[in-house]
Amino acid sequence: MAETMRAYRMSGWGDAPGATAVPVPRPGPGQVLVRVAGCGLCRSDLTMRRMPRAIGERLGWAMPFTLGHETAGRIAALGAGVDGLAEGDPVALVATGSCGTCRFCVRGLDNSCPRGSAGRGYGLDGGLADYVLAGRRGLLPLGGLDPRHAGPLTDAGATAYHAVRRSLPRIVPGGTAVVLGAGGLGAFAVQFLRLLTAARVVAVDPSQDRRAYAESVGAHHALSGVDENTADRLRALTGGLGADAVLDFVGTDATIAAGLASVRPAGAYGLVGSAGGRLTAPWFGTLPKDGEVYTFQGSTIADAQEVIALAAAGLIRNEVEEFGFDGVDEAYTRLAAGGLTGRAVVVLER
Repeated sequence: MAETMRAYRMSGWGDAPGATAVPVPRPGPGQVLVRVAGCGLCRSDLTMRRMPRAIGERLGWAMPFTLGHETAGRIAALGAGVDGLAEGDPVALVATGSCGTCRFCVRGLDNSCPRGSAGRGYGLDGGLADYVLAGRRGLLPLGGLDPRHAGPLTDAGATAYHAVRRSLPRIVPGGTAVVLGAGGLGAFAVQFLRLLTAARVVAVDPSQDRRAYAESVGAHHALSGVDENTADRLRALTGGLGADAVLDFVGTDATIAAGLASVRPAGAYGLVGSAGGRLTAPWFGTLPKDGEVYTFQGSTIADAQEVIALAAAGLIRNEVEEFGFDGVDEAYTRLAAGGLTGRAVVVLER
């Protein structure tokens, strides 16, 4: 095994990330070294280069660190005390950090773990490198799935799955579920809504290509991007009643306002997108009467396991566009410009 490896890293607060060479890590007791096959890119990566030092350090982040939290690969070496795995096994790495012992983790709510503010690719070394370390708890067997493309299932897929699962009690057969933003997460949400509900699914996105893809994976309707008429258009589709659930994978002022205005009484609005939008309207007449408004970050290990199982069964599509390690900057540029239909994946397996 080589002594050094390629890595795409944040070097300092406010600095642009870049490629460099770093030592290959060695697994300690309870750790596993994974040779990365592919690592997905996420819009949250773009915000990390603007992270103020005070906030980052409060979250437990330390510079420098390697980006990449949608990672899959093959086991390269096992530390002492790790069993049930063998070198060469294909695995995906859980995207969110968690301790496994707190009151949230033991109830299966590991995405709410208070120690989860720092994890692989956000404050700790992630998967945009030839190798990455993980604890046994953070590894998910992939079976026959291609580890070059499986990384997005652990974050984009699992986060969308968590959003849909939260909304299920509010969605009635024959009702309507709306997905605002049909990019990497939203396209997964469309598929999960079709699998898990008997609702009509509406995707809303400014990109014609993403609207077409949303329809190809099951959306009954696809509307152009959010504007001042979006709520009226969605209510027209529901006979004036409104949607059972609106899942917002964008999170701007406009999508928050339009999403809430589109929810029927006793419906649900889920805010997943992290664009930093605000709601300034008074709650009365704005929030859904007797409804539910929720937000969260990341997903649980159980969510990721279930998404991987759905993918292995051929029940969902995981659309990716491959980039080489030398194309990381290009991939992030296209991601920032909204020029991708599926998920950008940097393939490192040689």
